[in-house]
Amino acid sequence: MLNTKNKLGVLALLGFIATIPLANWMIGNVGTFCVPDGPCIIPIIPDWISGGLVAPSGVVMVGLAFVLRDIIQRELGVIFALVAIFIGAGLSGFIAPPALVVASMVAFTVSELADFAVYTPLQKRGFIRAVFVSSIVGLTLDSVIFLSLAFGSLAYVEGQIIGKLLMVLIAIPFVKIYRDRGSA
Repeated sequence: MLNTKNKLGVLALLGFIATIPLANWMIGNVGTFCVPDGPCIIPIIPDWISGGLVAPSGVVMVGLAFVLRDIIQRELGVIFALVAIFIGAGLSGFIAPPALVVASMVAFTVSELADFAVYTPLQKRGFIRAVFVSSIVGLTLDSVIFLSLAFGSLAYVEGQIIGKLLMVLIAIPFVKIYRDRGSA
């Protein structure tokens, strides 16, 4: 039988795996408008604040994936975290629209491995700090690599980075509660 710690790790793993098809589905189906032969776009920050900062809709799930991966590593260990990354990359390639397969797989693999590489040594200095810093590294790489490979343009890079960062910032209070309850 799974203990509470393992149950949370399994839930994080299932959530992490779910973010991949959701992000790929959203990028082609959810948005205030869809670019022909491109992504569906959502506003990241209201026009009156940002002047119209937008990003492909999948950013909301991708930002969450970085936090969930860190929790998988914390709860289930390094091996599960690495296996989750490679399962995620394969799932990303399988689910992504044909034109986005390579971009999706490469961006996912590189950014999640970068998140892993930054999170692992930093977790000893503080769980929340490690989650935040590793997520920033991962989401920045993911944004640049994905947009470059998928669309040959960094036109939406600011929106991608800020959209993913907003999801990380939304998740941080929950990460703090998780840590304070003695799970981390």
